[in-house]
Amino acid sequence: MAEPLLKIAGLTKHFGGIVATDDLTLDVLQGEIHAVIGPNGAGKTTLIAQLSGMLKPDAGSVIFDGTDITNLKPPARSMLGLARSFQITSIFRDFSALDNVILAIQAHSGHSFRFWRSAREDPALREPAREVLEQVGLGERADIISGNLAHGEQRQLEIAMTLATKPKLLLLDEPMAGMGAEDSQRMTEFLAKLKGKYTMLLIEHDMDAVFRLADRITVLVYGRAIATGEPSEIRANKEVRNAYLGEDEAA
Repeated sequence: MAEPLLKIAGLTKHFGGIVATDDLTLDVLQGEIHAVIGPNGAGKTTLIAQLSGMLKPDAGSVIFDGTDITNLKPPARSMLGLARSFQITSIFRDFSALDNVILAIQAHSGHSFRFWRSAREDPALREPAREVLEQVGLGERADIISGNLAHGEQRQLEIAMTLATKPKLLLLDEPMAGMGAEDSQRMTEFLAKLKGKYTMLLIEHDMDAVFRLADRITVLVYGRAIATGEPSEIRANKEVRNAYLGEDEAA
């Protein structure tokens, strides 16, 4: 069996007397969508912050594609192929959709923004950026100012910016956050088209989306994984139903 792309072992994070991540161990296999769910205070956001390098764990390790990244800063993790989207859309609202993707490519390449005027006309940046926008269904919206895009389109643009960096693993932090039912359905269909092409760790509260998209699901409660398995196994797990699936929860 191939080594997991991401291996998390004994990950622990305290905030004072609160244990946000409690000796957490899980792995993400190459090509899968691995969803992480759990009730309020389960530690999902803390987990993503530690994986992206925004927070340093108190104990444990994070191995990504064979490299120990536990103590690496976010830019170093990005260069290794780890890309994160945020709960709150993170785009340059005054720039066009195309310019946003060009900026993502330029930043990932380590080029200075001082040369932005010439960079936005560079075919070596523009053509890959247009290809990514086509991939996410925004090809015809490339020249629209991103602040004028619909909320769902802005979330797609943010994911396009992560895809432009050619990631090995996408950390998707609540991609349906703030969406109505129709936009959530469109985002689910969009992510379904990416399934198998990209490895994803998905944090999401929309259970319909989770059970449609995920190959495996890990359930967190108070920072500890109480179950990991295929969607059918998670649905049938009594402890999971008692802890989470039978309850409505806010983000």
